[in-house]
Amino acid sequence: MTFTTADLYDKYGGDLKVALPIFKDYGAKRIFYGPISTVKAHEDNSLVRTALEEPGEGRILIVDGNESLRCAMLGDMLAKLGMENGWSGIIVFGCIRDADVIATIDIGVKALNTNPRKSLKRGLGDRDIPVSFAGITFNVGEYVYADTDGVIVSEKKIDMS
Repeated sequence: MTFTTADLYDKYGGDLKVALPIFKDYGAKRIFYGPISTVKAHEDNSLVRTALEEPGEGRILIVDGNESLRCAMLGDMLAKLGMENGWSGIIVFGCIRDADVIATIDIGVKALNTNPRKSLKRGLGDRDIPVSFAGITFNVGEYVYADTDGVIVSEKKIDMS
């Protein structure tokens, strides 16, 4: 399926939430969409791993890393795990690492920046709760549509047939 967020906005603008343009593209897949699943954790990516170990079923994992730039919440091994388990993409309100390798993995990845420091592993955080950043709230079950222009969210799946 091909789409652009600009075309979707032109057609459905009033029904969409548009994230502030704060993310950089890292994954090999530059256009991706799917229903939202969330992780909220500060400098601890244990729950990111737990989520990506599950069948993704085309979902997008939204990771609220509390805008921390002090460590990475996602690396190449987790990105590969997500791709292998059928996740469509991962959007991180924080940093990733292994950016050159992630650029070769067929999954959508957006993040604020990169940092070589790995995160803690204490199992702290929350799963599948509403998270707010980039000027919008991401709710489980809503749909994310992302491309190189940005990230938009719809309450329901958009019929693009």
